[in-house]
Amino acid sequence: MKKFDVIVVGAGTGGCLAAKIVADAGLDVCLVDRKKKEEIGEKVCGDAIGKHHFDDLGIDYPAGEELERRMMGVRIHSPDRKNVFEVKDQSLYGFIINRRLFGQRLLKDAIDAGATLLESSLALEPTIENNFVTGISAKNLKTEEKLELSSQIVVDASGYSAALRKKLPSEIGVQTAINIKDVCVVYREIRELREQVSEPNFCEIYLSQEWAPGGYSWFFAESGKNVNVGLGVAMSGDFPKPKDQFHKNFLSLPLFDGSSLIDAGTWYDPTRRPLDCMTGNGVVIVGDAACQVNPIHGGGMGPSMRGGADAGETILEAIERGDVGRDALWPYNIKYMHSYGAKQAGLDVFRLLLQRLGDAGLNYVMEHRLITEEDLLKASMGGDARLNITEKTIRLFRGLRKLSFLKRLRDAAALLKRVRQHYEEYPASAQSFEPWRRKAQSMIEEAERWQKLR
Repeated sequence: MKKFDVIVVGAGTGGCLAAKIVADAGLDVCLVDRKKKEEIGEKVCGDAIGKHHFDDLGIDYPAGEELERRMMGVRIHSPDRKNVFEVKDQSLYGFIINRRLFGQRLLKDAIDAGATLLESSLALEPTIENNFVTGISAKNLKTEEKLELSSQIVVDASGYSAALRKKLPSEIGVQTAINIKDVCVVYREIRELREQVSEPNFCEIYLSQEWAPGGYSWFFAESGKNVNVGLGVAMSGDFPKPKDQFHKNFLSLPLFDGSSLIDAGTWYDPTRRPLDCMTGNGVVIVGDAACQVNPIHGGGMGPSMRGGADAGETILEAIERGDVGRDALWPYNIKYMHSYGAKQAGLDVFRLLLQRLGDAGLNYVMEHRLITEEDLLKASMGGDARLNITEKTIRLFRGLRKLSFLKRLRDAAALLKRVRQHYEEYPASAQSFEPWRRKAQSMIEEAERWQKLR
C-alpha cells in the first residue's frame, strides 16, 4: 500500500489548486485522475472565467495561446429578444480561455510543487476505518492493476461524478446524493462563423425557459471567427434533449447561416447552492463534486478554484495540529461559504425565481425595468436583488391587474436576501450545524413551492 499525507481525486481546477497548496508546504500529495496526463484540462465547458478569481487567488492571468479573448461585460437578452441589458463593470472583466492549456498549466503548477500524479487511474471507492476516510482504492486503466492508497486526508474533486462522495457512509455526515432536478444536462458546440461578430468582448446570455427549460444558454466569442455556444436543460420531469433545443433555437438564428462545426459535446452541471456540509472525518469535497457552480450560468472554474484554495489552506492547518477529524476540517465549510457559497445560495434562489417568472414574466420585468442593469450587476457579485418599484410602476401594474405579480416578486427578492444572509451566518462548529441545515432546507423548500408568477 502506498502512503501519502493527502490524496486528491480529480486533477481539475479545484483539485490541482488544492494539491499545489498542500504540496507547496512540503506534504506528500498524490493527485489521481482517470485521464492521461496530456488530456487533463480537456473538458466540454463554456470556457469563461472572471478576472476577479485570478486576483483573489493570486494566480497569473491567461496569456499567449491559453487566452482566447478578454471579456469586458455581459449582455442579457430577454426571452422575446426585444430588451438587452448591457452590464459592464471592472468586476465583470474576464477571459475566454483555452480550457486544455489552462488545465495543463494548473496541473504543471501542482506537479512542480511536488505532487505525484497518477494518470489513467480510476478512483473506485473510499477506504473507511473507524468512521474515518483513510485512503482510496483505485484501478490503473492501462494495466488493470488495483491500487490501495492511504492518506491522512482525501479530497474528492472528481467532478459531477463525485466518485467518492456518493460512496461515503451516512455516518461521515456528507450529503451523498443531490436532487436530479438541480442538475442540468448541457450541450455545447464550438463553431466557426462566416465572419467575426461585431462586438466580441461581451458574454451573451439568453434568458428563455422555452430555449432552455430550467437552465441557461450562452454565446461567447473565442479567437477569430470561433464561438462557444450552448445551453443547459434541467433534468426535471420529461425534459427535452439539449442538443435538439440547441439546433431548434440557436442554429435557426441568421448568425449561424454558413457556419461550420468544429467541436461538440455534452456534460452535466450541478446548478444549485453548494453542499450544506463538505467535510467529514478525513475527507473534503471540492468543485463540482461539492456543487461549487454558479446556479445562473453554470460557470464552475472560478468557484472550484476558490474551493480548492480554501480546502488546501484548511488541510494544512488540520495536519499541522495533528487532527484530521470533521471538527478540524470544519473551517473549510466556513471559508467557502464566506468566499463564495453565500452568494451561490442567493443565486440559487434567483435561479428558481427566473424559472417561476417564465418567459412572459421575464419579458415584463425587463421591459418595465423592475430589475435594472445596476441591480443585475450587484446580484451577480453577491449583493441583494433589488426591485425598481415606483409609484408609477404600481399604477401601471394596477392597470394591468398585475399587483399580485408585483407582491410575489417582492416576496421572492426578500427570500433571496434571507437565504444569502443565512449562509453568511454558517455555523462555527459541527455541533450547531443541524438546526442551521434545517432552516436552510426550509427556505429552499419555500422557494421551490413558488407557483409560476403571472
